[in-house]
Amino acid sequence: MTTVQSPPVPPTAIRPKVVARTGLYAVLAVNAAVVTLFAVQAGFASNALVVIGRFAGLYGALLMAFQLLLVARLPWLDRRIGMDRLTNWHRWTGFGLLWTLVGHVVFIAFGYAESSSMNPVSQLVDLAETVEGVLRATVALVLILVVGGASARWARRRLAYETWHFVHLYTYVAVVLAFTHQVAVGTTFTASSAATAYWYAVWGVALGSVVLGRAVLPLWRNWRHQLRVEKVVPESDNVVSVYITGRDLDRLPARAGQFFLWRFLTKDRWWQANPFSLSAAPDGTRLRLTAKAAGDGSAGLRHLKPGTRVFAEGPYGAFTTMHRTRPESLLIAGGVGVTPIRALLEEIDGHAVVVYRVGGERDAVLYDELRDLAVAKGAELHLVTGPPVPDRLAPRELAALVPDIAERDVFLCGPPPMMNAVLGSLRELDVPRTQIHFERFSLAG
Repeated sequence: MTTVQSPPVPPTAIRPKVVARTGLYAVLAVNAAVVTLFAVQAGFASNALVVIGRFAGLYGALLMAFQLLLVARLPWLDRRIGMDRLTNWHRWTGFGLLWTLVGHVVFIAFGYAESSSMNPVSQLVDLAETVEGVLRATVALVLILVVGGASARWARRRLAYETWHFVHLYTYVAVVLAFTHQVAVGTTFTASSAATAYWYAVWGVALGSVVLGRAVLPLWRNWRHQLRVEKVVPESDNVVSVYITGRDLDRLPARAGQFFLWRFLTKDRWWQANPFSLSAAPDGTRLRLTAKAAGDGSAGLRHLKPGTRVFAEGPYGAFTTMHRTRPESLLIAGGVGVTPIRALLEEIDGHAVVVYRVGGERDAVLYDELRDLAVAKGAELHLVTGPPVPDRLAPRELAALVPDIAERDVFLCGPPPMMNAVLGSLRELDVPRTQIHFERFSLAG
């Protein structure tokens, strides 16, 4: 594969991650201010509890629209922030949304009950039976409670990804129900033509972003590139590389370090989407993924036939040289996490040190390629073997391998326990956080 050199990053360049993050915060803050302005212009109810409840509902609607933006997988955001961080924001925004909507229901129920002879529960039932849209909003809240429960750590660990993902699809039903509730009884929605146009625009942009990022772009790119399996190459007893070709791949905006959600369109696999990183820098003629047999999806790659059609969503991820801050780099890989590291080494410029951590030499997948690339690019390559304990990438050991570690960008990919240990070592060695780059390849929505 042709080596693609990345341009040097100016030391004073504004980091893309900061630009995107600041932009998202600014968008949320401006819209919160606009929502507050329209609510004030619409006037206040005489009951303070009802006022608080209405504000909670408005901010909940805004957070719901923001959630859709976070899961839309828009390329501009994904390349700068990364899907794992967007997923983390999605998680915490989701819990904020949950409590905001619960507050909306509680304050509204108690507020109306204060001016009637009913208790709050009876008041809520009466509202659901007599006021248009309230029953739909109640159903939406129940769905969001179910999704929130499925997202709790104790539940997430016990649910299969497919089950968790299926439950999350009900979020879109909740969005539609909540929107119809807002249209029916939202005082600020109908208070002025400007407020009505604003809320239609907010929901239009949010839902449009999801349709664009999750449907239109993947369908268009796959129609354009017509991806197919070229060949399947075993790398070891349980690791295989799949080479994929297509049309106009030089126009596919993929970079070393990124990953795709791959669907291989066979009778028994078309419905499975598996995230695999590129294990070689894109060269405009083919793509390559390398995966270890860890489940039915990855184990079945070995049996793919040349010519099999491929549907790929992506590229995704901010684990690229776009985020470099230093002229020299340290690339740390663990196990099959070497795949994006190997691709990055092919693309990266400047002096690089590669540390590859495996249990034994026979586990060092793609090591021959790494060695050849290191020789060609003048990089240092260290193969670190042995059991997990003692930690062979502890602060002292890392400092011995790379004395100037604090002056380098660090790219890290591997199993979660290994990554957590290395991140701890980097903190102890005072490596600035802005120079540490990693992704956990988690998916939102």
